[in-house]
Parts: sequence; C-alpha cells; structure tokens
Amino acid sequence: MNKTWLNVVIASLFEVGWVIGLKHASTALEWAGTLVAIVVSFYTMIMASRKLPVGTVYAVFVGLGTVGTVISDIVWFDAPVQFAKIALIGLLLLGVIGLKIVSNEPSKQVNKS
Repeated sequence: MNKTWLNVVIASLFEVGWVIGLKHASTALEWAGTLVAIVVSFYTMIMASRKLPVGTVYAVFVGLGTVGTVISDIVWFDAPVQFAKIALIGLLLLGVIGLKIVSNEPSKQVNKS
C-alpha cells in the first residue's frame, strides 16, 4: 500500500473516531478530541484526493468509515449483531477493495525543458 492509500485509511480511522465522538462526547476534552479527529480525517482525505480520483477517495473513505463505525458500535457499544448487517458490511468491503484495485494513481509527466 502506498502513502496515498495509507492517507485514505488514516482518514477513515479518524472518521470513525469523530462519528463516535459526535454521538458520545460529553466533556470538553471529548469534544476537543472529536474536533481533532474531524480535522485530521478531512485533511488526510484531501491530501489523498490530490493524487487519486476524488470519487474513489470519497467512496473508499465513506465505505471504510461506515464499516469501522458499525464494527465499533458492535464491539464497544453493544449494538446487536445481525447476520444481514455483517453480510452487507462484507459486500461493502468488497466494493471498497474493488475500487482500490481498479484505481491507479495518475502517472507523473516528465517535464522536458
């Protein structure tokens, strides 16, 4: 995995953090952490979109963030585990992986001056 795709994954992880923070933050420190997660998430997503197609970056960002949020809900907040939910998360991950496979970074043009 190259640095650009790593930025997308990092952005998605921080997205999970700020989504959880928006729902569960109750102290100033938790709200500050939520704000930091928002900034880091969008900054790294913007950096990735400079080298990869914006639509692909956004789809992968949202897909991984959704998967992470659902799994976090199940693991830490006792959300019910449903077979259909897990199957659909698997399908979503297949789509995200497929987008990564078919998306190539644009080749850099050599300046011949």
